[in-house]
Amino acid sequence: MKSKLLVYFFIMILILTVIGINLAFGQEKKMYHVGIISNNYPFAHIDYHKDGSPAGFDVESIQWIGNEMDFEIQIIPMTKVEFIPRLLSKEIDLVYSGITITEERKQKVDFSNVYWVVNQVVVAGEEDNLDMENFYAGQYVIGTMKGSNAAKWIKNNLLNTGILPQENLKLYDNFPQAINDLLEKKIQAAVITESIFTNLKLDQPLKKIGTVSTEEFGIAIRKEDVELKSMMNEGLKKLMASPKWEELIKKYEMK
Repeated sequence: MKSKLLVYFFIMILILTVIGINLAFGQEKKMYHVGIISNNYPFAHIDYHKDGSPAGFDVESIQWIGNEMDFEIQIIPMTKVEFIPRLLSKEIDLVYSGITITEERKQKVDFSNVYWVVNQVVVAGEEDNLDMENFYAGQYVIGTMKGSNAAKWIKNNLLNTGILPQENLKLYDNFPQAINDLLEKKIQAAVITESIFTNLKLDQPLKKIGTVSTEEFGIAIRKEDVELKSMMNEGLKKLMASPKWEELIKKYEMK
């Protein structure tokens, strides 16, 4: 009788061990809810030309990092004004969508390491003899989009310092309008975000005479999520060292 009980006992131990192993291997991957700004091409956007799914440089980046670091993601589109409140309310776990690191934002949320530096290109007519030395000296009539980071840079570095006369800055509703006035010789130079200028696919007689750096991008994360920040930094490091990084840069014409 005792021998039978021992056999039953060992069988039960074996069954429980097998069940435990199966449960361990059957555990679901960690899921992170990733916020994106839905109209922030080329970093993130909703591709209505296909199936309405999220797409973009940052979307493919977080998908790659998720596969590499073994976690699942759910993309949640939103507007720019929503991302900090929704991050702080824990509706999302992080925001990966061409988010500029600013001192104001750092008061509320934390950021990963910088993964992208945004340049503004200074564009002139192909035949015009312009240079960056005279641009920095405020010698040209320049145009850019109102409210853009290019406009903020010009205001902080040229207007507020007295280098550029106010009348020498022309502001437009969008970058293409600035390009049109540049082509019509109404301004001498235009300052445009590099990736946007690249994606305009212009065949006009224009040239880039230089660049200025205005923004650094990072992944926005809650301050208390220290482990998540560390994992994102590790994932970014792996991505930027992999062939996928250059593949994405080429695909989205980032340079």
